[in-house]
Amino acid sequence: MTRVGSQLPPVVLAVRGAAAMLAVAGLGHTLWDGVHEPGHALAFGVLITVGELARWGALPGEREPAPLGAAGALAYALLGRSGGAPTTHGLLQVVAVLVAAQLVACVPHVARGSGPAPDRVARRILTVAFAAVCFQPLYNSGRTADWFGEGPYYVLFMLLLLVLTALCDAVLAALLLRSHTVPHGFKSMGGTPLPYGPLLRDELRALIGIGSAVCATGVVMALGVAVAGLWALPVLCVPLLLTQVSFRRFVAVRTTYRQMITSLARSTEIAGYTPHGHARRVAVLCTAVGRELGLSGSELTVLEYAALMHDIGQLSLVDPVPDGATATLPAAEQRRIALLGGAVVRQTGVDTEVAVVVERQADPFREQPLSARIVRAVNAYDDLSGESLIGPLGALEQLRLGTGRDYQPEVVESLARVLARGGLTPVLPG
Repeated sequence: MTRVGSQLPPVVLAVRGAAAMLAVAGLGHTLWDGVHEPGHALAFGVLITVGELARWGALPGEREPAPLGAAGALAYALLGRSGGAPTTHGLLQVVAVLVAAQLVACVPHVARGSGPAPDRVARRILTVAFAAVCFQPLYNSGRTADWFGEGPYYVLFMLLLLVLTALCDAVLAALLLRSHTVPHGFKSMGGTPLPYGPLLRDELRALIGIGSAVCATGVVMALGVAVAGLWALPVLCVPLLLTQVSFRRFVAVRTTYRQMITSLARSTEIAGYTPHGHARRVAVLCTAVGRELGLSGSELTVLEYAALMHDIGQLSLVDPVPDGATATLPAAEQRRIALLGGAVVRQTGVDTEVAVVVERQADPFREQPLSARIVRAVNAYDDLSGESLIGPLGALEQLRLGTGRDYQPEVVESLARVLARGGLTPVLPG
């Protein structure tokens, strides 16, 4: 899925425009009115800058490459006191400090040729501004003290604000992601964006991981500075910094693991058993269908790995299947190849769940787990939709005719919807 040429969707323009107006207003107001409590502005600005610089070498697909910067910005937005004394920085200065810190931090990234993504910067500005709008006016007017006091109710109020802020960020992220999901050139062919619901669900699930750590650290920072002053900042940064280092190591290991699986999947193509790009096409379509059917992140990962390795059993055959199209083989032969593939997957040390999906991909759909049903239907579609066979529409029709035994009707219809969003055109090879 890629963006549509150089023309930005209206939603993206609206989000970036709103963030730009906030940035101009914040910087203009701060320059005109002066910086309130410059020591605090400098301390939080440095913290956000360091957090943004720590995303050097961010890996593709990382949802929050700068958690320290995000936590620091949220803490500044939720800061009402410092060392027991009330603060007076206000909403627009929060935005100004955030924008200035991001501008400083982006200099080495731009020099390195990897500047920050505009959508991510716009999301950060709008999300932090949302938290500041919800907190600063209420706190500065004294209403939070009247309503919640200084005890546990005040902490619960801040946690509620962070939950709302996280929801705001998830809504924006899903909105921006959806606007970029029409493949290039497919819009004029009838392609439509992905449905909003599954994308929002993915973003909300992601909040359970690093998102919850960022929010919790933001609250603890704001409360710590309120009691102990700015000395609390470096102490409270250490746990999140260590968590970030550990998380990046975990992501690096997972990336290497995925590269190993991709290399194994390509072995059937290199050996001439399957067409070029077949495993990747099946994996991309399976992931889209799985997301359409509501699979969670870990289930989608198992599905993707199984789809990449679904044909590895063909390496055990003496004579390759013509065009690698197992969907046209007798049922007994399909099951034999699937069992051989499962045995190979088990020997590679890949997760057992992946091997089970590969083994059961040729069973009747009523005896299969959902992931195996998806792999079977998508693999058959890609096998049958080649130019020398019956094409995309003919392949879908063939799948619908097989819904009595071989293919689950809901999976086939989900596949049809995914393909319809791309103009009923199979994913391009490569």
